[in-house]
Amino acid sequence: MPEVQAKSFIRGSLKWLLQILLFIGIIWALNLWRTQDTASGMAPVLQGSLLNGDWQSVNLADGKPLLVHFWASWCPLCRFEASSIDSLSRSHCVVTVALQSGTAEEVVQYLADEQLDLMVLNDPDGEIARKWGVRGVPASFVVDGRGRIQSTEIGYTSQLGLWLRLWLAE
Repeated sequence: MPEVQAKSFIRGSLKWLLQILLFIGIIWALNLWRTQDTASGMAPVLQGSLLNGDWQSVNLADGKPLLVHFWASWCPLCRFEASSIDSLSRSHCVVTVALQSGTAEEVVQYLADEQLDLMVLNDPDGEIARKWGVRGVPASFVVDGRGRIQSTEIGYTSQLGLWLRLWLAE
């Protein structure tokens, strides 16, 4: 009798493991499809107007990994993820791009309302997003210290997931 239970347990465990692997494979394939048109290899130039009106060109090859995060004030998923990005920016280099979120004053008001302290390039017409191949938000790119894109994620990503990607890019 115990031998039958052991075989049943092994079969059930293998079935469970295969289902998990299938689920991971589907998620991986979906992410691959969603990121197929985004920038890869050497990161595109990242420059634009900061919220204070200064023109900023970000050095993407300064020896440290960098998170480039595209978001929009009208995106509910971005709002849900914003506190994680803000928290991550306290320990890592993070540059965010406000995609089609209004004037600099409107974006500043949004950040104040949400109690966020982020480095933000305003992209009211989507020009920066087009250069990076971003068609949906949130979108996160981890750029290594040599200026190469190491990972891309479209949609919600956990703070731990982004932290691990930044750590692996070191």
